[in-house]
Amino acid sequence: MKFRLIYPKWEKLEGQTIFNLPPHGPVVFAAALPEYVNIEFTDENVDTISFDDDADFIGISMMLTGQIKRGWQIADEFRKRGKKVIFGGISTMLHAEETMEHADSIFLGEAEGRLEQVFSDFRNGKLQKVYNFLNQMPDINLIGPARRSILKKELYYHKGVRMVDLFHASRGCKYNCYPCAVAYLGGKCFRPRPIDKVVEELATIDNNRLFIVDNSLAQDKQWEKDLFREMIPFKKKWCSHPIEDDDEVLDLAAQAGAWFVYQAVFDTSDYIRNRVKRYHDHGIAVEGTILLGTDDHTEDDIKRLIDFLLEINLDLAEFTVLTPFPHTKAYDDMLRQNRIIDHDWNNYNAGKVVIQPKQMTPEKLQELYYYAWDTFYKEETQTEKMFKLFQQVIMKEIADGTYTRVRKDLSKNSFGKQVIRNANNS
Repeated sequence: MKFRLIYPKWEKLEGQTIFNLPPHGPVVFAAALPEYVNIEFTDENVDTISFDDDADFIGISMMLTGQIKRGWQIADEFRKRGKKVIFGGISTMLHAEETMEHADSIFLGEAEGRLEQVFSDFRNGKLQKVYNFLNQMPDINLIGPARRSILKKELYYHKGVRMVDLFHASRGCKYNCYPCAVAYLGGKCFRPRPIDKVVEELATIDNNRLFIVDNSLAQDKQWEKDLFREMIPFKKKWCSHPIEDDDEVLDLAAQAGAWFVYQAVFDTSDYIRNRVKRYHDHGIAVEGTILLGTDDHTEDDIKRLIDFLLEINLDLAEFTVLTPFPHTKAYDDMLRQNRIIDHDWNNYNAGKVVIQPKQMTPEKLQELYYYAWDTFYKEETQTEKMFKLFQQVIMKEIADGTYTRVRKDLSKNSFGKQVIRNANNS
């Protein structure tokens, strides 16, 4: 059976350097397929869809709300041509009822141990409209190495530099943050993968650089320390969401190859200042993730926050506006208060204001969003700051002898040649 899996394109944040990472959901899904399924994958962000595909069955994997309208268009076109279409992924779960109108079937929940039923039903002409496994978490031991062989690796380069591969060591999150849907999607319990399963997957990844996509690594200190100890021999360089604010953990993370972390910066407190400093003290860079437009934000608060970001020497910053994605507390509150002013899902990319803020007009919040990007990157552009961050990882690779793995790719363009020159002069 030939199965075509498609990952729809979406609009990137305005002002952000455009690059495409190999998606994680599709490769995890592919690993759970029955052996008789021959999968071919198209990431529309880097490749072109052929609607004349001879596949028996079409799958559409959607991670972001900003992908769903395009996903529906793709499904409608294939169904016109007589193809059966199944949807899955995070945004399918968040927009299930609407997506059903464009689908022969939708899959809700995590895939491990569940796909044999789906594909058996399809072969027997008994495909169900909904396969609902939400809140029915599979055995964590079933999660094996992702099937990265479905990716066309040559498409995931930026200026000659291979993009990081995505990888996960746990699922679920105990924190249940206000604007986040993870509690709905993956449960409110932290579900770490067994360390031996993590090691097994790391051994299959040929990329020296990774993005560990776990919601937060700072959920179980002992597991976190065990994870980092096991990662040290691989000499990978990686970025992740927050790490435990603990000297032993941070030291182990640095030994394990921590390159930079995404750290939420939500105020101008000494806690945040010290948090960033402690990462830097351990040689770990920081990309601040800054949410604008919360109910306590005034115009002056946001401007003070931007000044603070420059003071604490963040290596990078990514600004978003509060966006009420379905199945979050933010969505429930905004809907009840009649503060959602835009229901076009294409605009739910966290860069366009779709709510009525509490302390200002929507137009003012949009203006402050652009002000934040422009001000933070006034002295150094995002590309220049990314270049410096990349220099840091090169120096780490030179120090531990893994630089030769990536040097060949760098030498193919002017960006990479400049990196090499700087590294050789350091």
